[in-house]
Amino acid sequence: MSTQPLILVADDEPRITKLVALTLHDEGFRVVTASGGEEALKKAEEVRPDIVLLDIVMPDLDGIEVMRQLRERRPVPVILLTAKGSTADKAKGLDLGADDYVAKPFHPDELAARVRAVIRRTSGATPGQGIVAFDDVEIDLERRMVTRGGELVQLSRTEWLLLQHLAANAGKVVLHTELLTKVWGPEYRDDLQYLRVWVSRVRRKLGAKPGEPGRIKTFQGIGYLLDVDRDGSSVADAAADVSIASGQNGASRDDLAQTEPSTASAIG
Repeated sequence: MSTQPLILVADDEPRITKLVALTLHDEGFRVVTASGGEEALKKAEEVRPDIVLLDIVMPDLDGIEVMRQLRERRPVPVILLTAKGSTADKAKGLDLGADDYVAKPFHPDELAARVRAVIRRTSGATPGQGIVAFDDVEIDLERRMVTRGGELVQLSRTEWLLLQHLAANAGKVVLHTELLTKVWGPEYRDDLQYLRVWVSRVRRKLGAKPGEPGRIKTFQGIGYLLDVDRDGSSVADAAADVSIASGQNGASRDDLAQTEPSTASAIG
C-alpha cells in the first residue's frame, strides 16, 4: 500500500484540475479529482484524503460550504483555490478555517510547497495528546475540534493554533515569544499587542465574559496559562514556579497571574 499523501482536488474548471493533478503527481503525491462540491464530498467519504484543495467558486456547492461539511465529518486540512486575490478574500478564507490559500494563477512549485507545508504542519501538530477538558469545554487535540456545551465551536485557523499550543501545555505558562513564534512566525515574536487581541478572541470563544480572562490566565510580562483545574491549583503552582525562575520572590501570586486589559478597541 502506498504511504504517499492522498490529495483531493475539487474545481469546476477541467484545465485547473488537470494542471494541479499533474503537478502534484510529479511531486510524488496521489491525487483524486472532483468537478464540483457535491462530488468532492462524496469522494472525500470514499477515499478519506489527507488534504483537500477546494476552489471557492463552484456551481453546486462553493468551497466554503464544502469545507464546513467536511469539517463536520472529520478534521481534514483544506487549502482554498480562488481567482480572487485580494487581501480581504484571503483573510476571509483563513478566518473561516482554511489551513492555507492559493490565488490563481499560481506557480506549480508554489502550490506543491504549500501542500507539503500544510501536511507537515498538521500531521505533526499534537501526536498522542488526547482531550483537554474543563467546565463545559472539550479540546480534542488529535481531531482538532473544540466543543462547548456539546456544541462545536467555530475557530479560525489562527484561533485554533493559539488554543492548541496553550492546551498542549495546560497548567503551564507558555511564553509570549513562544506563542508568537509558533503561531505567526519568528518575525512576530515581539508583537505583544497582536497576541493580546487574539487571546481575547479565544477567551470569548471559550465562554469568558468581556474583560475577564476566563480559563486563559495572564502572567504579566511573561506569558499565558490555560487553567484546567477547578481549584486554581495550576495557576498557583505556575505562579510560584515563575516567581522562582524569574527571581521575583517579592511578588505575590496574584500579581503574577492577572487579567489582560480590555482589547475591545483593538479588535474593532
